[in-house]
Amino acid sequence: MSAFPVDTPDSPFVSTEWLAANLGAPDLVVVDASWHMPATGRSGAKEYLERHIPGAVHFDIDTIADHSTDLPHMLPDAHSFAVAVGALGIGDGLRVVVYDSTGLFSAPRVWWTFRAFGAKDVKLLDGGLPKWLAEDRPVEDGPVTRRPAVFSPRLDHSRVADIEQVDRALKSGSAQVLDARQEGRFKGEMAEPREGLPSGHMPGAFNLPHGRLVKDGRLVSPDEIRKVVADTGLDLSRPVITSCGSGVSAAILWVGLELIGKTPQALYDGSWTEWGASGKDIAVG
Repeated sequence: MSAFPVDTPDSPFVSTEWLAANLGAPDLVVVDASWHMPATGRSGAKEYLERHIPGAVHFDIDTIADHSTDLPHMLPDAHSFAVAVGALGIGDGLRVVVYDSTGLFSAPRVWWTFRAFGAKDVKLLDGGLPKWLAEDRPVEDGPVTRRPAVFSPRLDHSRVADIEQVDRALKSGSAQVLDARQEGRFKGEMAEPREGLPSGHMPGAFNLPHGRLVKDGRLVSPDEIRKVVADTGLDLSRPVITSCGSGVSAAILWVGLELIGKTPQALYDGSWTEWGASGKDIAVG
């Protein structure tokens, strides 16, 4: 039994039991969003081909991205997104369930992306592939090809913060920034995984390492989320912008905050990869 609501209209999560019962429904698309940090040497795309939930398509955040920038997996423009997901067989009016091979790491980024582009019914699989496998549910290998579909994108620009918006928010106090990176990176005591990028944080930002919201591949309870958020000093009565290293784990914070009734104002897509290389002020400690 999950400590937070699943399989309800308002919950961002569906259970493995629900997915097993609905697998194969003509209006349902299962999306494998597995992605790993480059330093791990793992490939989400390769692992997908080796093993995935039956019928799942793979969403590669490095492929379905803005390739006009050197920043990693930035949101593509609306047309490019529509073409890419349409080719995967994801179109208007379909239900989407997103999972990853870690349990809860990269799937929230893809869940957030679909919602930012106007998809109405997008859920995360509670426990992801690890829970599915632990329950001895079926998997398959190889690629999956679905009939091409038409996705009509409606990008909600307010959900996506750029560097200047974040800078203004921090200086004016109009929003708080919550950073999902490890404490050592945030404090400037640990090297960033991307070579040449300084560690530290945006002046005035708060730190909530995303690992504090996830246990055994699943989100912790709402009570635990409230506790760890309170420990950061964040004021939940004020707007929040989530951030991280490159815009992936910031979406984990988004899910956690939404679950306790605090939907963030925006996610900083460029995150620390952009800020740390921009020449803007960096705080340590």
